[in-house]
Amino acid sequence: MPYKLSATLVAHSSDVRALSSPTNELILSASRDSTAISWQRPQPDAPFAPASILRAGSRYVNSVAYIPGSPDAPKGYAVTGGQDTVINVFSLESPKDDPDFSLLGHTENVCALDVSPGGAIISGSWDSEIRVWTFGGDVVYTLSGHTSFVYSLSILPSGDVVSGGEDRTVRVWRDGECAQTIVHPAISVWAVSTLPNGDIVSGCSDGVVRVFSESEERWASESDLKEYDEKVASQALPSQQVGDVKKSDLPGLEALQVPGKKPGEVKMIRNGALVEAHQWDNASNAWQKIGDVVDAVGQGRKQLYQGREYDYVFDVDIQDGVPPLKLPYNVTDNPFAAAQKFLESNDLPLTYIDEVVKFIEKNTAGVNIGTAGEDYVDPYTGASRYRGSAGSTPSAAASSYQDPYTGASRYTGAPQSAAPVAPASQYMDPFTGASRYSGAPPPAAAPPPALAPPATILPAGKFIAFKQANVSAMQGKLHQFDEVLQNEISTSSLAMYPEERDTIDEAFAFLSDVTDTPPRSPKKALSATHVEAIIQVLERWPPSQRFPVIDLSRLLTGFSPEAFEAPGLKERFFEALFKASEWDSSWSLPLPKPRETNILLLFRTLANVFQEKTSAGSWSGKVFEALAQAPYASLNKTQRVALATIYFNASCVALRTPVETSFVDQLTALILRILESETGDSEAVYRALVGLGNLVHTAKAQNALLDVGQSGKIVQRIRALPSTFPEERVQNITREIVALVS
Repeated sequence: MPYKLSATLVAHSSDVRALSSPTNELILSASRDSTAISWQRPQPDAPFAPASILRAGSRYVNSVAYIPGSPDAPKGYAVTGGQDTVINVFSLESPKDDPDFSLLGHTENVCALDVSPGGAIISGSWDSEIRVWTFGGDVVYTLSGHTSFVYSLSILPSGDVVSGGEDRTVRVWRDGECAQTIVHPAISVWAVSTLPNGDIVSGCSDGVVRVFSESEERWASESDLKEYDEKVASQALPSQQVGDVKKSDLPGLEALQVPGKKPGEVKMIRNGALVEAHQWDNASNAWQKIGDVVDAVGQGRKQLYQGREYDYVFDVDIQDGVPPLKLPYNVTDNPFAAAQKFLESNDLPLTYIDEVVKFIEKNTAGVNIGTAGEDYVDPYTGASRYRGSAGSTPSAAASSYQDPYTGASRYTGAPQSAAPVAPASQYMDPFTGASRYSGAPPPAAAPPPALAPPATILPAGKFIAFKQANVSAMQGKLHQFDEVLQNEISTSSLAMYPEERDTIDEAFAFLSDVTDTPPRSPKKALSATHVEAIIQVLERWPPSQRFPVIDLSRLLTGFSPEAFEAPGLKERFFEALFKASEWDSSWSLPLPKPRETNILLLFRTLANVFQEKTSAGSWSGKVFEALAQAPYASLNKTQRVALATIYFNASCVALRTPVETSFVDQLTALILRILESETGDSEAVYRALVGLGNLVHTAKAQNALLDVGQSGKIVQRIRALPSTFPEERVQNITREIVALVS
């Protein structure tokens, strides 16, 4: 008969991460909601119901096991483990809010639990260190041998323990010692289980389930066994995974004649020009080759080029009879960015970029085995590069920034037609300022015509919006990051919940409609629910993966300001944005690339907040207070332009609607700070000047004259600007402001 639904048990408020069903009348469940639930039914034909809710931890609960009943607890005990590193034991006879026992000793997430036939508790943790506990909480012994996270545990009929983990091994433990290490041709062993006949089952990151047996009659054929050993031996191990390697100090093949001291011991030997790693296997009483050690990054291996150290400096032959060109590269670099820089610095056509990227990937492939199959290095996360559409090549004038979604080219801005900025910005930002996401080269454009300066510039009330984006590319990147978080057990608790994913996808659907050409009417308007989902994700995700969420925030503020109108929502939203940008962290240079990117997108989001439909409120004062904390010298040019745009747009709000005096005073102080600090970027200065001019114009129009001290400070500062920034547009706006203040 086929399986069909029998019961649906609903009580948890978040993901269920672990289950145990020791009897037909008992189910134990553990959840991300920090609880475990004992579901019981009094008789076979009755429904399951929550018999007790166990407060199983202060954070996510990831594992659960069952200890059979005893005279003092006939219903047995539930055992839970999770992110707070504590193992809690609850009596199911008379459950209480607090556990009956707590087992302390692990230092990382407890992700695997089992109970031996004798009642011992076995726990596995991300701290690597498996522990066997008595019922009373004493550690019988610690099973040390795994070199990375332990992911799964199971008990053999004999009472031996089987474990699997991130170090690509299954280990069999007997009487507190590792009896056998089974190396897998994969990056991670995610799951292990045991059969009643004593066989072991493993599930790995390569998508393969394997069965291992002690009984010779169930062994695979000789050819299959040989093929398996060859797959294990062919794995490339980066030297940092097994220790730094100096070939001249390594023994030769004769070292394999000396038996190992313990199961799992690793020995490196020199076999001709190769370095091999071998592991001692007690079961076969022999050394087993587990891989070739590649010459990866190691101490003393850096190479100097033009005064800087690199992991690699390749010789690239471009033409016969011409000395090879030097291509420097670090394994944390984006191959696409390194290739582009190499071509530009050597005046080579950027059409060669794909060939150079392939060259880099081919010659550094060995160092990437530990990155779960990712062949590319993300420019911000170090995980993978952004891939452009097929056949796309960047323009020959590409800047040092790459599109964070396609990685294929710079953003090319269209001239701002009626804004207080230059017709075309000289900066090529990596995201969306006055540009589009594109992997194709921009069309050739004629130089902008020389425009006569207008008779007057002020007031300049047209907001500058950062609304351009490739919505599908942004959505794809966000989902890619979410999948990475889901698929890694160390980060799976951070991934989006199904309801969050659905809500955020609704936001993307809305944006797809309103950014289409021509725009379509959205099927569903956005609301506070969508903003709340973004806040939740921002608060959980790692800094290096937040940028598509912050960029989504930028578009929501630009296209759906009404979604933020719920009382207090803007304040909470801005607080989450500043935290996501690590605003309160040290501003010492250089800032980490993820943080630099997140700050840029924060500024563009705030610029979009100030627009036609905006009226100033208490939230604006808090935003201004936060912005005042950032040392201007720690911001790069692109961030400075975006910051000046925030202030300009805020000045446009003051032109359109009445604002408090405190709003004008705060904004004036922030603008003067730019004018006092900026010494090299005329674009940031010009936007700040026009914003200041709007404030002075507003004050004069409303007969709210500036005090003498403020007026004097403004005049003193802006009169000095034309000598530093001699551009005509700076001189024109300076003259207008001085005339208004005088």
